[in-house]
Amino acid sequence: MSLAEQQAKSTSLDNTPHPSVKHCTDTVNARYTHGRPDHELVPSRYVLKVGTIEVTVVSDGVLSLPGAMLGHNADPAVREAWLEDKFLPPDVLEWALNVVVVRSGGRTILVDAGIGAEFPDLKRAGQLVGRLDDAGIDLSSVTDVVLTHLHMDHIGGLLVDGVKEVLRPDLRIHVAAAEIKFWEAPDFSHVSMPPGFPDALRVSAKRFLKEYRNQLRPFEDEHEVAPGVRVQRTGGHTPGHSVVRLASGGDRLTFAGDAVFQVGFEHPDWYNGFEHDPEEAARVRVSLLREMAANRESLLATHLSFPSVCHVAVDGDVFRWVPGPWEY
Repeated sequence: MSLAEQQAKSTSLDNTPHPSVKHCTDTVNARYTHGRPDHELVPSRYVLKVGTIEVTVVSDGVLSLPGAMLGHNADPAVREAWLEDKFLPPDVLEWALNVVVVRSGGRTILVDAGIGAEFPDLKRAGQLVGRLDDAGIDLSSVTDVVLTHLHMDHIGGLLVDGVKEVLRPDLRIHVAAAEIKFWEAPDFSHVSMPPGFPDALRVSAKRFLKEYRNQLRPFEDEHEVAPGVRVQRTGGHTPGHSVVRLASGGDRLTFAGDAVFQVGFEHPDWYNGFEHDPEEAARVRVSLLREMAANRESLLATHLSFPSVCHVAVDGDVFRWVPGPWEY
């Protein structure tokens, strides 16, 4: 049985989906049925170059969550108006799940790992293992993993049955030391998540840290993973949240993880429900978007619509999302 087939048969940590996660999924599936066939309608990978660095964006699927998650401190009427203006339903936000594979200096670097197979009711998410295989990317070729943070939709793919056995024994997993410390006793006092999500996040992070402790390569503020590939701690979303900066031949690109969501361009002061320090997350978001606008580099992020390649423009006191031209 292939690793992709093993993933399809995997279930949650205790073989039972968390009831709150299942309720959210059932509600979404009942109201927003797309009638998609089993095969993919669009490509799930996109390749671009940053100088001599090769970047492959891989879709782990899409995760449906309550619309309030994109700005729980906003006036509900204003939030619903923004969703309507974007031709989106008022109460459900479909978050893309983007993962990046970077090749530089003879190293193959997986940046984040998707949500995995922990929640079998999330049928349109957790596709990473199969889609890496479709893209011709062998897990055994991965030399490094960079984790922007330890939320379950960024580490779950490493917890899929059979994955660890395929990965290299000398694999290096780069994650901020502050992130590791945070998950020893995580603080959820400032989040606004659906019930059950804090418990699910705790369980996933605890299991990950236990299973991969020997592969962890913690860094303090910044670390060069490969030529032109740096990981830099920003904090905010979580204390150790980090971004990945690529630079080669005058080209630059930043993978922003969860620092930027679609609504963050027009409403950078809106608090995402999964931010552990919303005020700091807003400051990080504004600073990052200002930098992106000033130097005109490309931006990728986990939850921007696949393949998420874009630029940032300043529009008065806020920002404007400018989709990057498709590289045929």
